[in-house]
Amino acid sequence: MMQTSNKIRMAISTCPNDTFAFHGILNGKVDLLGLDFQIELLDIQQLNEGLFQDRFEVAKASFHAAAILSDRTLVLPSGSALGFGVGPLLLSANEGTSPDDALANSGCSRTLCPGEFTTAAMLFQLFYGEAIALKKTEVEHQVFSDIMPSLTGGSADFGVCIHEGRFTWAEEGLFLVEDLGTRWEVETGVPLPLGGILARRDLNKETLARIQRVIRSSIVYGLEHRDETLPTMRKFAQEFDDEVLMAHVELYVNDWTVELGEEGRHALSVLSQKAIEQRIMSPSQPAIEVYQA
Repeated sequence: MMQTSNKIRMAISTCPNDTFAFHGILNGKVDLLGLDFQIELLDIQQLNEGLFQDRFEVAKASFHAAAILSDRTLVLPSGSALGFGVGPLLLSANEGTSPDDALANSGCSRTLCPGEFTTAAMLFQLFYGEAIALKKTEVEHQVFSDIMPSLTGGSADFGVCIHEGRFTWAEEGLFLVEDLGTRWEVETGVPLPLGGILARRDLNKETLARIQRVIRSSIVYGLEHRDETLPTMRKFAQEFDDEVLMAHVELYVNDWTVELGEEGRHALSVLSQKAIEQRIMSPSQPAIEVYQA
């Protein structure tokens, strides 16, 4: 049934790039165009699961989830985390392993990923699928903020790290096995699409247009009032150092966040093709589609 109410159930992640981008909406700093946003802030895997369960009209989600939900959702042009040098990191508690032999030589190791439907898990499957198939490593999923403590505590061999941990892993005494984003860039030549704002296809066009305008306005407001966003980011962040928070914003909030553009849309097409190759998407399923007003 077509959604017609002005009440919009929306969910975003607690990571700094989202709370920065949505600061204007969360604090009433931009015109909401008559929409009543009911906002939840959740972990990325909770966001993905909520979309699968139709809990939200609009939500941030990983592009892995977007690939699976392509027949039910559209990607909004604004609000995405996409770029070069933004990918998840494969970390180890032990020094001396390499991207080629880290998993293959470690026997039945334990690798932690931040959620079954995250793009980080998709990349690990894409690049280490053989090790998984040969049972050289067992993949388990944890909330992203628990992964580095599990590594330092010795309860896991490898972990795929996202969000603020990308900046603090060395301080925790961990070691880089591979930057999965860099590998994506080398193999595809396109920026890595991590996550974006998904909207249900049953929203009417006028409502979709208003939602898109409000989100874009909120992102622009944040970019024009950076210092003002810090209390909002601190409220929800795992890392409270302001320099780390702003480094996170500088990395993940860029021109593609304001508007995906042609290059961003092409990157999503490449991701759709990779998802088909990995049997994450059926070849008969529609490619990830970006909403156009």
